[in-house]
Amino acid sequence: MTVHFIGAGPGAPDLLTLRGRDLIAASPVCLYAGSLVPEAILGHCPPDARVVNTAAMDLDQIMEEIGAAHAKGQDIARLHSGDLSVWSAMGEQLRRLKAADIPFTVTPGVPSFSAAAAALGAELTLPGVTQSVVLTRTPGRASSMPPGETLTNFAATGATLAIHLSIGNLTQVITDLTPAYGADCPVAVVYRASWPDQQVIHATLATLAEAMTDNISRTALILVGRAIGAEQFDESCLYAPDYDRRYRPQTADSLWASWSHGDD
Repeated sequence: MTVHFIGAGPGAPDLLTLRGRDLIAASPVCLYAGSLVPEAILGHCPPDARVVNTAAMDLDQIMEEIGAAHAKGQDIARLHSGDLSVWSAMGEQLRRLKAADIPFTVTPGVPSFSAAAAALGAELTLPGVTQSVVLTRTPGRASSMPPGETLTNFAATGATLAIHLSIGNLTQVITDLTPAYGADCPVAVVYRASWPDQQVIHATLATLAEAMTDNISRTALILVGRAIGAEQFDESCLYAPDYDRRYRPQTADSLWASWSHGDD
């Protein structure tokens, strides 16, 4: 028996990995976070599967479901939205599984910040603009923030910020970021990225509050930085005609170096 933690992606059912789909189809039990995982993904479950929405359950109740399946030798597909590596509450479940000596696997999913960037048709790391993306959030009821992990500290780097779980703190986000980025810094808010009712708002830090619509109160990602919508940036050296690289050597010496190291 194995518990398969599966990143179900940002919302669109076809943004589920093939591995995730196959594990769901092979598991007689499915536990899913119903507040964010679309029901269409549950269509991959076996017809007679036990399907449990964990949205209203606490950790003890979730572990009871896992324990019951374990006693029967039944594999579990444990679905969380987006990717499991951030803000998924997977860690606390894994800790209990390890203590109970219950096997598990982890299958990654498409993260929400990637889906948001795709909705914008944007690359978040542009040469000469920024080469870093910071995934962060503001304090909330579920989790506080460590003292050093503040928006003002991250803003000082000039990186693109992907701010999750913070649309309810929008006024504070604008206040914290404006001194470092400037009031004219581009911002995008992507509501329910990849869902049928996806909505994108383009603004600056100065105009964002006014640009917001009343329907966006949760499930939205805030992207901030000079890479958002930028048109003036350097071209990557990767595709420059004179760039010496393994698959496109520019000299006999570089060709020999690639050959001698077994490169194609």
